[in-house]
Amino acid sequence: MKFTNQHLQHLNAQFRGIPTEEIIGWALDYARSAVVTTNFGPFSASILHAVTAIKNDVPVIWCDTGYNTEATYKHTEDVMKTLDLNIKIYVPQQTRARRDVLMGIPDIEDPRHAEFTQQVKLEPFRRAFREHQPDVWFTNIRKGQTAYRDTLDILSISKDGILKVSPFYHWNDQQLSAYLKHHHLPNEPNYYDPTKVLQNRECGIHL
Repeated sequence: MKFTNQHLQHLNAQFRGIPTEEIIGWALDYARSAVVTTNFGPFSASILHAVTAIKNDVPVIWCDTGYNTEATYKHTEDVMKTLDLNIKIYVPQQTRARRDVLMGIPDIEDPRHAEFTQQVKLEPFRRAFREHQPDVWFTNIRKGQTAYRDTLDILSISKDGILKVSPFYHWNDQQLSAYLKHHHLPNEPNYYDPTKVLQNRECGIHL
């Protein structure tokens, strides 16, 4: 099924304000092959819980750059065990040790930063999507995170024609904190992404 802009606008208007489980249930009924992506950053347990509470075997794709904080890695293990995730981990083809010698972590103004981002995040991400061939992609992007994400909505279409579903798109931090507390889910604010550096930058996955 191909969604026109008018169809997406109509669905997004309908979905705004309804429970997340109804949005997710609708998307799963539509999907032939669904995935959920995560970076195990702040509030990540919300989307993982919301999706797997309805369908517990949805593949969870995590592209581990190798540069996460110690707190993030501990949080990752906690969430994976708590939710019993069907986790699919993808890592760069080059080791961090080799990259540290050849380029380190280039500053975002350094021309090598684009290659760094390709190596540690974009290539593993593309590899994951080639293997899983999803037609529905659950993600935890929200309005207000970046200028680009402000142009999206609960439903959007990726550049590859995949239906991107962001059930928490209109939620704020306080609402997500309440969701995590209600479901006894962990959270970890100590997160660093060397491909973005600044919170309001895109790494390229959602562009």
